[in-house]
Amino acid sequence: MAEKKATLAEQAMEQDFELKPGMTVRVYQKIKELNSKGEEKERVQYFEGIIIARKHQKEKGATITVRKVSDGVGVEKIFPLNLPTITKIEVKKIAKVNRAKLNYLKTPYKKKLKETTIR
Repeated sequence: MAEKKATLAEQAMEQDFELKPGMTVRVYQKIKELNSKGEEKERVQYFEGIIIARKHQKEKGATITVRKVSDGVGVEKIFPLNLPTITKIEVKKIAKVNRAKLNYLKTPYKKKLKETTIR
């Protein structure tokens, strides 16, 4: 069992899988919790939102910033692509955008994204 698991970034480079701003993605991440008995449990939780930024494209420290609105409050998470707790990333929709950073989605008046669905 000395085999090393490939990280998500390495798998992405092999499959020519590119995450771009404007994509609606679902990021699955392992979460460790302690129950009332003190036992450690592991479960998978997902975070679904729009990628508003991607930094350091093919480097080891590549990250994506995902934003969603939950109960009227904007929530952003920054996911390093080499994080071992990320199990998979699903692409739900692709929107046509003309910018690399979609910070205009943070404002109360939102510009519409031209969305196309995937399969």
